[in-house]
Amino acid sequence: MKIALAGAGAFGEKHLDGLQKIDGVEVISVVGRRIEPTQAVADKYGIAHATTDLAEALEQPGLDAVILCTPTQMHAAQAIQCMDAGKHVQVEIPLCDSLADGEAVLAKAQETGLTAMVGHTRRFNPSHQFLHRKIAAGELNVQQMDVQTYFFRRQNMNAKGEARSWTDHLLWHHAAHTVDLFAYQAGPIVAANAIEGPHHPELGIAMDMSIQLKAESGAICTLSLSFNNDGPLGTFFRYICDNGTWIARYDDLVTGREEPVDLSGVAVSNNGIELQDREFIAAIREGREPNASVAQVLPCYRVLHQLEQQLNAAG
Repeated sequence: MKIALAGAGAFGEKHLDGLQKIDGVEVISVVGRRIEPTQAVADKYGIAHATTDLAEALEQPGLDAVILCTPTQMHAAQAIQCMDAGKHVQVEIPLCDSLADGEAVLAKAQETGLTAMVGHTRRFNPSHQFLHRKIAAGELNVQQMDVQTYFFRRQNMNAKGEARSWTDHLLWHHAAHTVDLFAYQAGPIVAANAIEGPHHPELGIAMDMSIQLKAESGAICTLSLSFNNDGPLGTFFRYICDNGTWIARYDDLVTGREEPVDLSGVAVSNNGIELQDREFIAAIREGREPNASVAQVLPCYRVLHQLEQQLNAAG
């Protein structure tokens, strides 16, 4: 299977690392904003073609699918561009930063019948998979999820500490992970509230946010997000269940008493990004809907839209 990767930044390289471990996959083109660093990534991973133009990548002979790790604001239009070219597409989270754009991607996926998936990595991390299987088996039910998403990002930097060409967003990007995961683990969301702190004078975004969710099952979720946190960074998920408590830290899991949980048999890898890419490729090969398809995750973006409207109304 021949794949193009657009967005040769910090997260794009995580996908390239994962794709190298999947049999029968070849990345034939890499797309970036500037040709010099894009060519350097192509050289590092042995990719024959590098370009700054997605359209040029889409014309590469034999191309089957595209993975988009480009700036959030480009995701929806580029996903539609890929499907218009007849290519399957995986869009990194978030699918969009407006509900109308997300609905347009879903309409295009339904029109073309192509595989269209979103990088909601939490569905694939072994830690969350382990608990999802227990929930599906009826062994436990979520009572409350307490989630902290914390960064120290008062300047516009990426995960490598490099200047970004676009502005990240607590609601449309970082909250999307937890809103989708909570619904995935506890059921459809029926109530959602949000408040935010002051907006950054230059970036124009809220640097702190608090979100409350309630699922149809009665489970609740409390999500705290910050770009101001100068301490342990990342996202930490506490699952308070009717039959145990767990804390998930990306691909690791401990009990509420900090006892490590062995996740070695959960999946073929302990890397959520690799598992996400494996699902994308398997869905294409098997002609089936992938986990985290555009259709499956769109309810998350409907909740984010509702929260945005609430925050805008609050001023």
